[in-house]
Amino acid sequence: MAFASVMVPLDPGPNSANRLKLASNLAAQFGSRLIGVAARETLPTRLYGKGAYINPQTVDLAYACMAEEMASVEETFHRATAGIGRAEWRSARKDPMAFLMMQSRSADLVIVSRDHGSDVEDWCCSIDPGELILNVGRPVLVVPPAINNLSARRIIVAWKDTREARRAISDGLPILKAADEVLVASVGEAATGGDVREIAEHLKLHGVACVPLLRQASSAGVAAEILSLADEKHADLIVAGAYGHSRMREKIFGSVTRQLLESTPLCCLMSH
Repeated sequence: MAFASVMVPLDPGPNSANRLKLASNLAAQFGSRLIGVAARETLPTRLYGKGAYINPQTVDLAYACMAEEMASVEETFHRATAGIGRAEWRSARKDPMAFLMMQSRSADLVIVSRDHGSDVEDWCCSIDPGELILNVGRPVLVVPPAINNLSARRIIVAWKDTREARRAISDGLPILKAADEVLVASVGEAATGGDVREIAEHLKLHGVACVPLLRQASSAGVAAEILSLADEKHADLIVAGAYGHSRMREKIFGSVTRQLLESTPLCCLMSH
């Protein structure tokens, strides 16, 4: 089992180069096909609204600007992936989120940046990691903006006996098997030693070098304890289930998932 295809959305923004470098390194490590995707609406409906009248000259100017930027992003992708055996580019005049959701059917892993503001050059700021995780049906690697490499030699698995955590472990097996050390940590009041030992034994059957750990949460909460543990063990990746649902267009996440999505300084591989 491996990541046969890794997908990364790109744009002219300042975080794009870091995402691309990290994705390229992962693709090289696993012998994966790397798919770069980019999409932008000529005139985003979130700015102008559907059905709004727009001067034709404005449309022409916006299209020319978009085409120039798209060509620049594509050139950057091809230049950065020249040494990768299998690299593929896909782009369209569409909403970035909608296009990524559609194209991700071809991917085993999707790599996005953590929510990082609203830079107008960063088309991918409209790709909400939480919404993507809830709907894409693929594992999503959420990367803090400043990170451009992932060794994943030491990994923390945030274990809780739920569908989402089981899915995350299954989806993350390729990267878990390649690690030097995996700590399967059950944190909080609901933590039980039997559960965490059993999942650790299961992972060992897959060739994962893992150790079970039972730990109570500090007063700062479960997410803070997981991050503290990652720092203590010098881990640079957390594998976790994403707990949440959409209701009336509002995303509702569990507190641990929300904190990991919003503020973790580490890469997080998450599945729903």
